[in-house]
Parts: sequence; C-alpha cells; structure tokens
Amino acid sequence: MALRVYNTLTRRDEEFKPLEEGRVRIYVCGITPYDKSHIGHARPSVFWDVVRRYLTYLGYQVTLVQNFTDIEDKLIAKSKETGTPPAEIAEKYAADYLVAMDKLGVQRADAYPRASQVIPEIIEMTKALIAKGYAYESSGDVYFRAEKFKGYGKLSGKKLEELRPGARVEVSDLKESPLDWALWKASPEDEPGWPSPWGRGRPGWHIECSVMVQKYLGTPIDMHGGGTELIFPHHENEIAQSEAYLGKEPYVRYWIHHDMLNLEGEKMSKSLGNVISLDEILRKYDPMAVRLYLLSAHRRKILEFSDELLRSAEKGWERIRNGFSRAQEFLSNPRFGGARDPLNLQREVARCNEEFFKAMDDDFNTPSALASIFDLITAINAHVVTSGGETSDSRGREAVAEAYGTLLRLCGILGLAPVTEKVQDTVDARLVEGVIKLLTEIREKSRKEKDYRTADAIRERLSSLGILLEDTPAGTKWRFIR
Repeated sequence: MALRVYNTLTRRDEEFKPLEEGRVRIYVCGITPYDKSHIGHARPSVFWDVVRRYLTYLGYQVTLVQNFTDIEDKLIAKSKETGTPPAEIAEKYAADYLVAMDKLGVQRADAYPRASQVIPEIIEMTKALIAKGYAYESSGDVYFRAEKFKGYGKLSGKKLEELRPGARVEVSDLKESPLDWALWKASPEDEPGWPSPWGRGRPGWHIECSVMVQKYLGTPIDMHGGGTELIFPHHENEIAQSEAYLGKEPYVRYWIHHDMLNLEGEKMSKSLGNVISLDEILRKYDPMAVRLYLLSAHRRKILEFSDELLRSAEKGWERIRNGFSRAQEFLSNPRFGGARDPLNLQREVARCNEEFFKAMDDDFNTPSALASIFDLITAINAHVVTSGGETSDSRGREAVAEAYGTLLRLCGILGLAPVTEKVQDTVDARLVEGVIKLLTEIREKSRKEKDYRTADAIRERLSSLGILLEDTPAGTKWRFIR
C-alpha cells in the first residue's frame, strides 16, 4: 500500500509522490515565542516529528524547516510591558520551547529561521511584488492586492466577494481594499524597525514564511504544515504572495493541517488565556506518556485536553515499557521457558507489523498505529514465559527476538523510546552494554540462520537510537554515533 495523505488544497486523499525522487522538503509554521509554550504547541511538533521519522524509514532524505516568528505585535506588546527587548524575549522562549521538544523526543529541525534573519530577502520579495503590480506602497506601508491574484481562496474555499472587514481581515484607511494585507509596516521609533525603500519598518506576518520557504528549501516544496486556524488568512495569503512572486504554481504540493487541542471545548490559546504550560505538564507526567497522548487522536481530529486522558496515556506507556521489559527479561535469561506457541507469535507479529504500516500509510493514522503496537504487546505477553526453569528452545527464542525487534522498530517510528529521560540518568552503563551485547548476539544468530529480517530490524533500530553496528572479521563491534 502506498502512502496517502489528505491534501487541504484539493480536499481529497492523494497518493504521496515527492517532487524529487528520494527527497522530501517540509516547512512547518512554528510558534511566536513571546511567552511559555503550552501543551497545544507540542501537538504539531510531535506529529511532524513522526512524519519525518516515517518518511526517513521509508528511505527518503527529509529536510524539515520550522520558523520562529520573532517580529510580531504580541512580542512588541510584551516588550513594552516588561522593558525587555523583543529579541531577548523571543530567544528566551524559543530556547525553552526547544528544551521541551527535546524532552518529548522531537528531533531538531534542519533549520529554525527567525523573521529577523531574513529582512533583506523580505524587502527584495516585496520590491518584486510591487514591480509586478501585485503590491503598492501607502504612507510607508506596503500592501498586497488580494483581488489581483486570480487564484485567491483556493486553499480555504473562501471567495473574495464574500469576505468582509472584521476579525480576520484587518481594516485600514491606507488600503485600496479592506481585503489587502500588509507585506511591510511602517514602524514608530519605539518599536523594532529596519531601513527599507519605503522608510523604517518591519515585515508583515505572512511574507516571512514565503521568504523562508524560498531561502531554506527552494520552491516548490512537497509539504507545508500548520494548524487549521492558519488556513485563512495566513496560508491563503502565503500562497498568493509566493505564486505571484514566482509566476507559477503550485508553491506547495501537499498542504497538511492538524486540528486543535481543546480545553473544555475551546481552542487552547495564549490569547484566550486557557493554556496549560508544557513545563507544568512535563513535571507532572512522563514525557513519553505525553507524546503517546498527543498521538492518540488523528491529526485531523480535535484532541481534548484532560488529566484523565493523560493518566490513561501514562498507563498505556507503562504497558509499552512492561512489554519491552518482559521481552528483554526473556531474551537475557536462557533458563526461562520458550514462547508458548512460536508459530502463532510469529503470525501475530506479522499481522501487527502489517496493520501498523497500513495505518501509517493512511494519512499518518497514529491512533491505529498505536493500536497495532498494543496488539503486539498483548501477543508478547500471551506467548512469552518468564517463569519456571526449563531451558527455552531456539524456535521460541527466535520468535520472541523477532517480536522484540518489531516492537523496537514500530515504537521508534513513533518516537516512543523505551528508556525515558526520567530513568536515563540512573541506568547503569553495564546494563546498557549488556543489552546491546544481547541484541548483537541475537542478530548474529539470526544472520547465521538467514533470518535477515530480524537481523536488519535490530541493526536499524539500534542505529536510530545512535548505536552503530559494524561487522568485522573479528565479530560485530558497536559504538555510539550520537
């Protein structure tokens, strides 16, 4: 089954086909770092981390860029309120956000550009849009002519004639039309600003992403991500600016949006004041349990926040850890009895493996993928005997090794690491070396018996954990690679 994704632009499921064979380029709209990050910020980051991991597993070279909006009205207001420079505020909360993402197992993006880092490119794109007749200067501001771009509304489905000035359409006497939006804004002396052909000013919100995509990834790109609240006006305006500038379409092949994380029926948002900080959540719950919770709903479904759901996720994570422990205990002790029914365990492993990839190929259906992992753990628990003194047979041992390798691989794709940060500091180095040695021995035995699937699974999973296996004439050696 080929990977299929729901494309907001076409409003249908489509088979994923990268623009360039073997390579995928992704841009994700990041946060405005003017305050502490909340649990709602973690949902898109964890989702895109899984997308990246899965595409990498499928063999693609993935480049992911996520921005920080470090020039924005809320940041400026916070600066005036606290007396702290906007850049200092932005860098503090951007750093805090990245630390929280590290705890959640989110791999760092290839770049985290800031709006303030691309001012020259923003000015050049704005000048080009003016030259093409898509934009105009007005008292130091520069606006994009919405009605001149013929494809406006193709992402959101909104029609220009139906839009009215109001909540999401900024009103200004400087505009030719209330539907136009700012590419560049004149700045008063007490706010951040840069010299430009139109006077001292700063960029508008939408154009920073158009410029960053062009600068850091090139256009067109394969995937563009963000929350559903960004479809209009942000992403709609981003398409218009970029395609007007480039003179061609599409700017993005697949628009992939995630729905919101709600608290008591309302979107979690700093502006609404109904946020639960990530610091608070990560002090209270295991980061891997939080990650599991965030993956428990499909990306196109609203995820409700509650302590009850997080407590349930903690139980689910404990079940996964116990599944790892049970298999590890069995494989580390040859005195334990074998699998009760090795052939049936192997069938269950194959079924769970198939169901996992079927789910992931269905628009990254993480809840169904998780269900297959829990089915696999049920199979391990039902078949593995870790009591009694009978020596296990090789067939049962192979079946458990295959189950364990599959569990490692599937959890690795979802970023559910079997050793969490809470226990990592207390793990004895000898235990780590012993587990790696055990897995190396199982892999070597699998290779000798031509069970290359199990051998490859062990090597790939260890590699994803930063452990490189090297086959030498003197045997298999291992070393850390990160």
